[in-house]
Order: sequence, then structure tokens, then C-alpha cells
Amino acid sequence: MSGLRRHPLRVIGRLLWLAGELSVAALNYLRVVAFRANGVTAARAAWLHQTARRMVLVLGVECRVAGPVPERGLLVCNHLSYVDIPLLGALTPAVFVAKREVKSWPVFGWFASRAGTVFIDRERRSHVGAVSAAMAALLGQNFLVVVFPEGTSSGGQTVLPFKSALLEPAANQTCPLSVALIQYELADGDVAEEICYWKDMTFAPHLLNLLGQRAIRATVRFAPWHGDRADRKELARQLHAEVMRLRETPVPVGSS
Repeated sequence: MSGLRRHPLRVIGRLLWLAGELSVAALNYLRVVAFRANGVTAARAAWLHQTARRMVLVLGVECRVAGPVPERGLLVCNHLSYVDIPLLGALTPAVFVAKREVKSWPVFGWFASRAGTVFIDRERRSHVGAVSAAMAALLGQNFLVVVFPEGTSSGGQTVLPFKSALLEPAANQTCPLSVALIQYELADGDVAEEICYWKDMTFAPHLLNLLGQRAIRATVRFAPWHGDRADRKELARQLHAEVMRLRETPVPVGSS
């Protein structure tokens, strides 16, 4: 709640702005998605893209991008915060795979559900197969599917080892495969405590503090991956190594 104490007008103003944007998003959802008989997934991805572009403005996120932004296939990315989803969603239409708990979060849970997010119950091993089948169907229709194979968010000091279960569709298909690395910066704060959402943090106080930040600088590096996919566990290790490599790659001057 420190953001509310330090910058009450900024937090209240952004909360009102957020409420307004959610109202607009709900109306747009009814207009372009809710009553469609066909093409619902594509309509949801497009709705998410447009809504996310507005959401990152509310959150005060300024983004630099390096590398080609993928338009289809599987995108494997590190995971730091709930901010990751609107950040990536603002860059390209996509379908996300997220843990079941996200569905119950205020604001972002509604946002993720309406966008057609594929939710996975990590406590049920049998559920992974159903999620993999849903991902394979989406990849077969040339959608961009985003997964966070660390399985949880972190404080950003490193990238946690990748779990291989959700990489099964990529191992069994010839769809494009890309990796991404997200990093955040604050001029006057601690990214691990004020942007990253991990440990035993509680959503509402974290969001209020986040809304008190003057600006959040985000950098997203993308890279296509063309290696061997025959072994799912080896694929997880190689994709992790590629994301770690991106951590050491400078962002070119003039990146958007």
C-alpha cells in the first residue's frame, strides 16, 4: 500500500482510469466477441490485443522491443508479474496459457478469462494432457500461443528451470518456435518487490503500489528458435539456455 500513501492522487486517478478502461473493454467484448458464432478465438485474441494496448498505458508501462515479434506458433517466455500478460498482449494478438489461480485474481482474472486464456491446474497431472491438446489445436490453427514454462513467477534475478510438460505440442508439431525475455526497470524503486509478483505477495496491495509508480520501463527481447525438438526435456533445457543468452544480449539502439 506504500504507493497509495506516497502518491494517493496518482493511484486514485489510475484506479478511475482502470475502471473506465475495463468498462470500455467489456462493451467491446460484447460488441466483437460475445455473440460471434464463428472465429471466436481469433476475435478474443484481437480483443485482448486492443485492450492490452490500453492497459499498459494505465499501468504506466513504456516498452522497448528487440528482435522479431512472432505472429504464430509457440512463444516461450520468462515470467515475472501479471504485467507480463498485457505487456505481451499489447505487442501481438496471442492466446496465453496460465495457472488456474490467475482466474480468481481481481481485474486480471476477468481480463484473462474473457481473452480465452487456457488455464492449467498444476496440482492435477492429468490436466496437463488436456491443456497440451488445447494448445496443439490452437497451434494447428496458426495462433500464437504464449507459455511461461518456469511454472511460476520470480524476482527476476535469474530464469528458473523450464518445465517440459507444456512443450509437448512444440515437440510434436512443426509450428514456429520463439523465445522471449522480459525485464523491467524502475527509476526509483525495487523491481523485485514492486513489479515482480512472487513469493507470498497479495494481489490488491501489490496492484495499488504498482499504480503509484510514475513509469515502468519494460524491455522485451524476442528470438526465433530452430533447434532440434525430438526430446522434450532437452528442448526445455535448450530453450532455457536461449532465454538466458538473451539476458546477456544488449538491446540495439533505436529499438522500438
